[in-house]
Amino acid sequence: MDIETLRKNNELLDVFCSLAEIPSPSLHEEKVIEWIQNFCKNNGINCSLDSYKNVYIYIPATDETKEPIMFSSHMDVVGDASPIELQLDGNFIKANNRTLGADDKVGVASALYLAKEIAKNKELKHGGLEITFTRDEETNMSGIEHVEFSKIKSKYILVCDADKLAQVQISGASYTNAKLYVKGLIGGHSGIDIGDKTRLNAAKLIAELLNDFPQGVYYEDNTGVITSCNLGAIVAGGIQNAVKSLVDDNINSPDYIKTITEKSSTNIINTDARASYSIRSASVEKEEELKNIMKKCVENFNKKYEGLAKAEITFEIHLPPFEKADDDSIPELHTKVCKKLGIQNEVSSFHAGAETHIYAHQKNSKGETFMPFLLGLADVFNMHSANEKVDYTTLLKGYEIIKELFKEFNS
Repeated sequence: MDIETLRKNNELLDVFCSLAEIPSPSLHEEKVIEWIQNFCKNNGINCSLDSYKNVYIYIPATDETKEPIMFSSHMDVVGDASPIELQLDGNFIKANNRTLGADDKVGVASALYLAKEIAKNKELKHGGLEITFTRDEETNMSGIEHVEFSKIKSKYILVCDADKLAQVQISGASYTNAKLYVKGLIGGHSGIDIGDKTRLNAAKLIAELLNDFPQGVYYEDNTGVITSCNLGAIVAGGIQNAVKSLVDDNINSPDYIKTITEKSSTNIINTDARASYSIRSASVEKEEELKNIMKKCVENFNKKYEGLAKAEITFEIHLPPFEKADDDSIPELHTKVCKKLGIQNEVSSFHAGAETHIYAHQKNSKGETFMPFLLGLADVFNMHSANEKVDYTTLLKGYEIIKELFKEFNS
């Protein structure tokens, strides 16, 4: 079977392929937005754009005693604006020599097709279906930042953006940068002054301090890694001339670290050293514990080397955490639905960022704090690469999950 036959035989897969064929790099989603608007118009679906051109779809309630629920996906993809030629390889849909954009057009296609089916089903009693499609998730999350949250009626938000079928992820890690600075207060010549024990080398000192810092997993539970930290870079020593040489000589050697070390000055007692860390945590409490350990290490260092050297650490939050909610109704409903469909689901935490993190700190039109969950609707492989592909058989199963979940939510 070829890709065209597959599309003719299944409307959901045709919707996915139609969306995937449209290049939509971050902040260049115009053609996808237009396609979605036309789809909604042709199927009698209420569709509007906010001031940032995020798409909002609303299927009115047929039973006002029931709650609405919202599905959310992003329209932008990793990749450029070059043409996309789809191919079928066994059960896999992929693009010819470029990213496919299954992240997150699997979510967009599934939610759109659900909207069509719910809009047509006048017999189904439900509290309303809301759908939001955002822009620019892959680069700056500016789309979700501009969503008009106060107009959303739903409390539960199902963000369809995980990469494995039947995942329901109940928490996600924050992203915080820690910046460490160590300064030697005197410095000097590595020959003439080397015997002076008050002239401490900042490069050596930061290595000593970092040896006391945690690295890797700090806390985990049965849902996975909750809190971790990772050393990103250490910059120290007399590297100024080495870096200048790299820039001036346009040295593009892949072994640039070797180039820097070979060209760095070794005749100075270094006075400056810096390091950067990433901290990820799905728990505010555990993140604060980790930060306090780092602060204590710095405090002890400064006491030990008072008058000779000084260390400072700062923290900058880039993404707030998506913490586990006390309400387990959606994971329980997801488990029930998957069991009914004969699909093994997975309830877990994920150690990265997503739009769930933004929703979790916002309120709906009733002043209720959103309860987001991250869902996986298909098995996507090699995401964000030229080898990206999606198993279309899992996409079909993922759609059945959200369709049945919507019905059970309104039962």
